[in-house]
Amino acid sequence: QVQLVESGGGLVQTGGSLRLSCAASVRTFSSYAMGWFRQAPGKEREFVAAISRSGSSTYYVDFVKGRFTISRDNAKNTVYLQMNSLKPEDTAVYRCAAKLSISFYSASGYDYWGQGTQVTVSS
Repeated sequence: QVQLVESGGGLVQTGGSLRLSCAASVRTFSSYAMGWFRQAPGKEREFVAAISRSGSSTYYVDFVKGRFTISRDNAKNTVYLQMNSLKPEDTAVYRCAAKLSISFYSASGYDYWGQGTQVTVSS
């Protein structure tokens, strides 16, 4: 069982930055690929970014490339999402997720989810 707790969300102006954190309660954190997803009101959940188990490989969807950076610290059981140049359309609840599969770049197969943290970008 993996428990995930996100933090770091908040209200920011357009062009601002936020750093999200996701702390995992599991002994074998380095066995899990990690991803970030988001869901805005009335919209479907979107895959945002993912990182391999070692942290050596990352994946981003097009609309965040160059603005968001995913990273992880396996010693701290934590994955991060640095979000820069934020836009109003980035407003959503952001959730981290974990899976044992090596195909971290795929949006499917995530077994464990956090509750989410709200990110609001004002125009």
